[in-house]
Amino acid sequence: MLNRREFLGALGAAAAAPALAASPARPNLVLILADDMGFSDAGCYGGDVDTPNLDRLAATGLRFAQMYSTARCGPSRNCLMTGYYAQQTACDIMTPGKVPAYTKFVPEYLKPLGYRSYHSGKWHLKFVTGEVGVGFDHSYNMMDELRFFTQKRHELDGELLPVPDPGYYSTTAISNYAVRFLQEHQRKYAAQPFFLYLAPHAPHFPLQAPPEDIAKYKDRFAEGWDTARERKLQRMQRMGLVNCGLAPLEPTMWTKWNTPDDILREKIGPGEVMRAVPWSTLSADQKSFQRTKMAIHAAMISRMDLEIGKVLKQIQAMGAEDNTMVLFLSDNGASSEQLIRGDGHDRNAPPGSASTHLGLGPGWASCSNAPFRLHKSWVNEGGISSPMIVNWPKAMLAKNQLRHNPAHFVDLLPTLLEVAGAQPDAAPVPDAPTRPGKSLFPVFQRDRTAPHDYIYFNHNNNRAIRMNDWKAVSIGADGPWELYDLSTDRSEQKDRATVQPEKLKALTETWKRHDDEFVLKRESASPTSKSRIKLNATAGS
Repeated sequence: MLNRREFLGALGAAAAAPALAASPARPNLVLILADDMGFSDAGCYGGDVDTPNLDRLAATGLRFAQMYSTARCGPSRNCLMTGYYAQQTACDIMTPGKVPAYTKFVPEYLKPLGYRSYHSGKWHLKFVTGEVGVGFDHSYNMMDELRFFTQKRHELDGELLPVPDPGYYSTTAISNYAVRFLQEHQRKYAAQPFFLYLAPHAPHFPLQAPPEDIAKYKDRFAEGWDTARERKLQRMQRMGLVNCGLAPLEPTMWTKWNTPDDILREKIGPGEVMRAVPWSTLSADQKSFQRTKMAIHAAMISRMDLEIGKVLKQIQAMGAEDNTMVLFLSDNGASSEQLIRGDGHDRNAPPGSASTHLGLGPGWASCSNAPFRLHKSWVNEGGISSPMIVNWPKAMLAKNQLRHNPAHFVDLLPTLLEVAGAQPDAAPVPDAPTRPGKSLFPVFQRDRTAPHDYIYFNHNNNRAIRMNDWKAVSIGADGPWELYDLSTDRSEQKDRATVQPEKLKALTETWKRHDDEFVLKRESASPTSKSRIKLNATAGS
């Protein structure tokens, strides 16, 4: 297995690929993180949504089939930015308390290597540091997560911006700021590599999209989520993404935030459906309303894909495309949440407009996460499985290939560091705990070359651990532990807990040991100084 320098040198010497000659310049790094996008929403992951830019990145790069998030927005972003599990830095909903002094962020690691760093979009971490974010040279921080057609709180480099003019749409604005940062970089800092963290809010609730984008999907989902899920499974199986069956709908799972069904239906209308039930049981009005919601969700993803394309075109215009590594992920599975926030919901307004506040709901969320079980917030596969596309023209010989190496968001920081030429396991500060992630750089060359001893999950007391192909998972702190063999059963349908109790015991004891370790390490660590911490007032989901 070649290290980074040997690998790039070998590419430069490869007669069969002269265009891939190694460059002395460090590669640019682009990390794109969607919000509440399901594992199988994108076309290149078997979905029904048009995503031509993501599909192109996949066709000339890699798709990871077993990348894991934390099941929730904030904790996942923390893992990406720090390389630690959220429990290790007090950044999960279940771990309030002191932020350890060893907490550092991607830009702080990259700055000594000569990188300039830019952030545009959602932040959603428990804290930010400095004037413009955690080491970012420029940051457009979209802090109002309750609206897409306006903003009541957004900042540029730490300074509050005015309420935007009519015509604003956050997904477009986020990409526009990213392009603006890159244009300045080209004018003033072209000799330096850049790191861009692009974090669109789409397709998170409220479901809001330009009407012309929604119209494109008017009739696409008329057959309902049951038919769509079956077709997606067949596509994914043909693609080689999965080899399991389809998890059944689970109509008993909650989908809302402490709002009785009758009150929610009164506010939204009779077309709302609060449970993941068979499509055939819905009334004609419900079918019409539900397919409209999926059309809005799809429109939000398509618009995001279009805006990603705008950023990629800017990179191409800079002559930087070949030596730029682009990674695309989603912070958790699609959401089944149904609630009304922000400006409320006008049931007489056109669905998807600024006056509406709809959630995707459990039926379509199950489709977006197909073939896996459950949704955002759960640590079953539907809540934690994320697409990941990697594209790096100069250094990636593999084209349109899959990688089945299990991986977690904590792996992204060491991967970025190794690609940038640093030691991926370098300690952030003296006496810091070892980061749990592994660089995925070897996996770019050959599959399953970065094995984990374990991958740990704990969110909202939903618990899980994966060791090799075995996964123990529990729904809620009091729920029984279940055991699955993910080599053939990623849809989590054949519980092996009673058949292999010793295997289950080994996994749950390992989970408990690490859970205790992470919490104790955090609580005993020196906190950061108060001057370094600025709480984000909109840190809720």
